[in-house]
Amino acid sequence: MISFDEQKLLASFDRIYSRRDEIEAMADRACLRGISNILLSASGGSQAMLDPFLHLIDAYSSLPVHSVLSAELVLTGCNMLDSNTLAIMSSKSGDTPETVAAARWLKGRGCNIFSIVGKPESPLEELSDWCFVYEDGRPQELVAYLFLGAVLQKLGNFSRFDAFADELSSLGSALNSVRRQFDGRAIEYCSLYHDEPYHVWVASGDLWPVCYAYAMCVLEESQWIRTKSVRSPEFFHGTFELLEPGVPLTLLMGEGPTRPLDERVERFARAYTDKLTVIDAASFDLPGISDEFRPLLGPVVMNAALQRISKNMEHETGHSLEYRRYYRKVEY
Repeated sequence: MISFDEQKLLASFDRIYSRRDEIEAMADRACLRGISNILLSASGGSQAMLDPFLHLIDAYSSLPVHSVLSAELVLTGCNMLDSNTLAIMSSKSGDTPETVAAARWLKGRGCNIFSIVGKPESPLEELSDWCFVYEDGRPQELVAYLFLGAVLQKLGNFSRFDAFADELSSLGSALNSVRRQFDGRAIEYCSLYHDEPYHVWVASGDLWPVCYAYAMCVLEESQWIRTKSVRSPEFFHGTFELLEPGVPLTLLMGEGPTRPLDERVERFARAYTDKLTVIDAASFDLPGISDEFRPLLGPVVMNAALQRISKNMEHETGHSLEYRRYYRKVEY
């Protein structure tokens, strides 16, 4: 397997999980302030990392939760905000201009902020009430699982959180297992489809943000591959007219309640294109993770599989995943 260092990935996971108590202590302090609602706000891939947690919060509580892109938040506002709003924000650099501006805007309205940041001593950290700096730790979603799960438990909702958090100790090795299980398919996928003029990617539920982010942040931003992403139910309200033999469609299937929507797309696509790829979260063995909790982990499981497409696509195209023409290169 190219660009795969199993021990490095495990160490990266442990850098976050070993600080579980610290994360849960921040959740304690957030709950002591009072929480009337939760706002998820960031930019780009960081927003997509947070958005699956809309589904977790909906599934385990009656707590109002909204997602608003930071750039839009400062212009449109959000009518649910009050002094007991808990804003969850994220930025790998900690200085994403739109996210920092939104954090400043939220503080001006008395909201509390918990941020997930990749670098220490950043503007976003300074504006946050509580901040977890993950640096080389991965996956960032682990911070959100632990923090939000603990918040929900402390508010009397997620009663099985402790058992879930205990099982998360196995997640690092389980994700490495997913990478190994999928790598052969990833190699074949990249060999077949690296030079296609455009792709269609489809998903639903908590895998929709994964699909959207992968299409935009990896295939488009990092590989310059033109990609249309669409939600499974919306596929039948426009995009399906593009499907014909020779059009590659990649479908990410989850294990949650929206799976029938994905299955409908699969049935249609099998009839109208010869280039259908289905990546099914349910197909992966997850050692150490119970059937009770694995549906919650679909986003990180799918991201682990998609990492193998990223690494192999880079190898196939010769286009570095790190190269940018415009992002942080020019004024925009």
